[in-house]
Amino acid sequence: MKLKKNSIGLDKKPKDTTVVVAMSGGVDSSTVAGMMKKEGYNVIGITLKLYDNTKEVAKSKQCCSGQDIMDAKRVSNKLNIDHKVLYYQNKFKEGVIDNFVDSYLHGETPIPCIQCNKTVKFNDLFEESKNLNADALVTGHYVKSLTNNNVTNMYRAIDKNRDQSYFLFNTTREQLNYLRFPLGGLLKKETREIAKKLQLNVADKPDSQDICFVPNGDYVSVIQKLRPEAFSKGNIKNLKGEVLGVHEGIVNFTIGQRKGIKISAKKPLYVTDIIPEKNEIIVGLKEELLKKEIILKDLNFLVNKSYFENEIFVKVRSTGKLIKSKLNLNNGQAKINLLEDEYGISPGQACVFYSKDENGEKVLGGGWIKNN
Repeated sequence: MKLKKNSIGLDKKPKDTTVVVAMSGGVDSSTVAGMMKKEGYNVIGITLKLYDNTKEVAKSKQCCSGQDIMDAKRVSNKLNIDHKVLYYQNKFKEGVIDNFVDSYLHGETPIPCIQCNKTVKFNDLFEESKNLNADALVTGHYVKSLTNNNVTNMYRAIDKNRDQSYFLFNTTREQLNYLRFPLGGLLKKETREIAKKLQLNVADKPDSQDICFVPNGDYVSVIQKLRPEAFSKGNIKNLKGEVLGVHEGIVNFTIGQRKGIKISAKKPLYVTDIIPEKNEIIVGLKEELLKKEIILKDLNFLVNKSYFENEIFVKVRSTGKLIKSKLNLNNGQAKINLLEDEYGISPGQACVFYSKDENGEKVLGGGWIKNN
């Protein structure tokens, strides 16, 4: 007699299923651990220590801090589940922090959360879960996943304000088949209600808001500490090549930025380009930020490339809207033609591909936006 699939899509009874829950110490992952335990799964919680804490970090609203590790331990004790802390500071610095700093030096606007998911969370945590003979790795991301014939597809979450699919485009097919996202069908307020019913002390804990290793959102101070030589003066020019002023370092600027240019003009000026090899900032009017074409690099596909014969939708920033587009693959180069104009598209950001079907908005993959 064939067993009925359990709640995470496996042909096993929960009591015979071991899951690793990635526990950050926040309400989302803690609730997931509680849900899995209540359903009868064998739960192992794992928390990653990714960076060395400072007083500034401890006071800010960030994930993976020392306080978060203690919260994860307390939740694990409350739920009576095994809990491990893995120390990945060196890997995190090499794979995420150094990449973050170097991206700014190259005139890009990086997304360290995607790099973290790729290099540490879903790579090393995946291997650790396999070593523990776990049947699945479960996280508190707001992503909907549907498994059919042992193949898992990823969709945008029901709660569009919390949807985190943009940050997971670099997940591999093997990882996606192993991952589970129980919160994808819930609203955030519903998650907190479940946490309260489970009597978890993190039920009302505020969400993390800053990049975990950037105290109070001040990324410039992080770069100053690690690459002080990056703050060399250079020219600010208009699109005609005329010098309008001087900047204190290109790392102080991102594409689309208006504040901090310190140049008086009849109309507001925005950063339209950053040229690191010349140490120059290019400024122009807002309409000069409009783009209809994006060049991509380092693509990751979660579906067959035949999907891209038709129009797709893309997101070019985490808070952006879905834009109808066409992906062209020629001679190893990937180009997105946007079917509507978009402002302030920045190199270093991700361009994530979606399609729409009866189950919602499906993640097809994505790539990194590069300088044209």
